[in-house]
Amino acid sequence: MAGRLGGKSVIVMGAGQTPGETIGNGRAISMLFAREGAEVICVDRDGDRAAETAEMIEAEGGKAWSYTGDWTKAITGPALVEAAKARWGRLDILVNNIGIGGGGDGPAHRLEEAAFDRIMTVNVKGMWLTIKAVLPLMREQGAGAIVNISSLAGIAGGNQVAYEMSKAAVNRLTTSVAQANAGKGVRCNAVAMGLMDTPMAVAGISAATGQDPEAVRAARGARVPLGGKMGDAWDTAQAALFLASDEARFITGVVLPVDGGMSSRIG
Repeated sequence: MAGRLGGKSVIVMGAGQTPGETIGNGRAISMLFAREGAEVICVDRDGDRAAETAEMIEAEGGKAWSYTGDWTKAITGPALVEAAKARWGRLDILVNNIGIGGGGDGPAHRLEEAAFDRIMTVNVKGMWLTIKAVLPLMREQGAGAIVNISSLAGIAGGNQVAYEMSKAAVNRLTTSVAQANAGKGVRCNAVAMGLMDTPMAVAGISAATGQDPEAVRAARGARVPLGGKMGDAWDTAQAALFLASDEARFITGVVLPVDGGMSSRIG
């Protein structure tokens, strides 16, 4: 179905991606939304990566422009909103796709304090600051859709406690924002990803452990109930597209698992 976001204005946070042979979530989301008729501001801390995503969209005939910004800085969100207002006069959709892990994370008895602070700041504080910045405009216009990219780690795991806590916080942030803003016509939902074949996941694990990327893929895929294979960034993007679109106009406060059945398996 073409044009599901026709005429919509969208900000995608984390629209660049870690270099790798596959596509990342932010880039896939940006490209899919543009294919469906949206004009997209591609935001990333790495301006070159954001610009590359915007150029890929424009090469397909879509509309996009890039913006360099660090969402952990309180000035970034308001500046983005002003840019959106100057260009469109409104903002229809915000997708929050920034998240990090590793670098000193681990089980509670091994987690390093600096890693905890860094991961919680990037994964939770940055998301809250951006949502806080866009809500006044969305509330004033009486409509808006926010989609947060979360993870199955928010309800499962045991070896990355900072990352797991951050994603649990993202889930609760999602439901809290949904409840507080439903009366103003603003929806907020999340996509809880399972094991995905993205550059950040596969290349990151490969580099950290010294394993061959194909071995990492095989091991991760074997854990997935549905087909014994990981999903990819396009699966994340399709879920985000549905939640952002008018097809989900009566859905808010949902954390949607996109995990090949992993969260349904207990024990």
